[in-house]
Amino acid sequence: MLETLANIFTGDDALKYISIPFVAAFVGWSTNWLAIKLTFWPLEFIGVPPLLGWQGIIPSKVEKMASIVVDQTVSKLGTLHEFFHEMEPEIIASHIDEFLDARIEEYTDEVMREKNAVLWENLPLMVKGRVYARTRKQLPQVVNALVEEMGYHIEELVDLKHMIVSQMAKDKALMNRVFQEVGKEEFRFVINSGMWFGFLFGLVQMAVWIFYPSAWVLPAFGLLVGLATNWIALNCIFRPLNPVYVLGMRIQGLFLKRQKEVAEVFCRLVTSEILTIRQLMTSMMNGPRKERALALIKKHVKPIIETGTVRTMAQIVVGPEGYADLKKTIEQKAFEVSTQPFEDIEFNKDRAEVVSKMFQVRMEKLSPNDFQALLRPAFQEDEWILIALGGILGLLAGTAQWVGIFGGSVL
Repeated sequence: MLETLANIFTGDDALKYISIPFVAAFVGWSTNWLAIKLTFWPLEFIGVPPLLGWQGIIPSKVEKMASIVVDQTVSKLGTLHEFFHEMEPEIIASHIDEFLDARIEEYTDEVMREKNAVLWENLPLMVKGRVYARTRKQLPQVVNALVEEMGYHIEELVDLKHMIVSQMAKDKALMNRVFQEVGKEEFRFVINSGMWFGFLFGLVQMAVWIFYPSAWVLPAFGLLVGLATNWIALNCIFRPLNPVYVLGMRIQGLFLKRQKEVAEVFCRLVTSEILTIRQLMTSMMNGPRKERALALIKKHVKPIIETGTVRTMAQIVVGPEGYADLKKTIEQKAFEVSTQPFEDIEFNKDRAEVVSKMFQVRMEKLSPNDFQALLRPAFQEDEWILIALGGILGLLAGTAQWVGIFGGSVL
């Protein structure tokens, strides 16, 4: 046997045999690389639907993926009530008050001009000033009461799952980025491990080919490498679920060992781009429960409209008959501008940092089973397709190796 091996590795075909594990390493690396790419891209379906073409697994099932993230992870980090309370409602109210206070004249003029531009423009500035001043005086109390009641009824005003799922459906790239940033190290491991596992399989492949150079060996091992490297990598990421100690060494799934690091990345990303005060208020005012929000705003705006000074001036401008219609216009205006204070990027960032800390502490305490549910869906959805695709590519590579390097014949 030693003489046979010596002849093989010193003969003219030595490089052909030596190339086997290196080709297997390339097959393992390339199939895993392609599998990861096909998990995320393309964002939209390319080809002839429904079967002839491809769309990234995550973008193609973005609503389902987002639902899983909400149910399995976000919902375990806290309730909407806790989330809103952590943002400090008094600071939110102060921000709204400051924003609206600077625009009292602008909003009042817009409403009055819509109803009777000529009369409103010709009113003395002193008369208009009384309306502005009275509204400005009542504003802090109204805003504080409104925000306080919003916080109390936040679960009834916002459908958290609908908010996140609809946002992700509109921005598939954001859903991709959540998984990519959270699982950055794991995706890199999947790709690189394909090379090392492929090389090891290639050594076995080379040994089998030396002693049993049958036509099926190289294609069959190519198929095996393509199938096995992805499967093994996935199991290294999520298994074992709980730490196992061998000779004092901690053995656990790679993703699970990074729980503290992942918690920081995920919570920062979610609170700065998904579960923001801006998104929360936008969903409240434009989501499926917006009628409840409108009713709440009407309730708290009413005292301003019915204040003696404001009411008198309004009736002068539109007449007693138009007063009821004017109230509706004011209420609608208040509803329309309700999200404007939250377009402030710095305010969103400031509130996000506060909530992120709360989320991070809780996420670090999740059980391994709950924690793995964050990234597992990215691999589980149609995982068999990616593994099968790796097998097919491996089979083709093995066949090409047999034909291109060994001439398609048994030596």
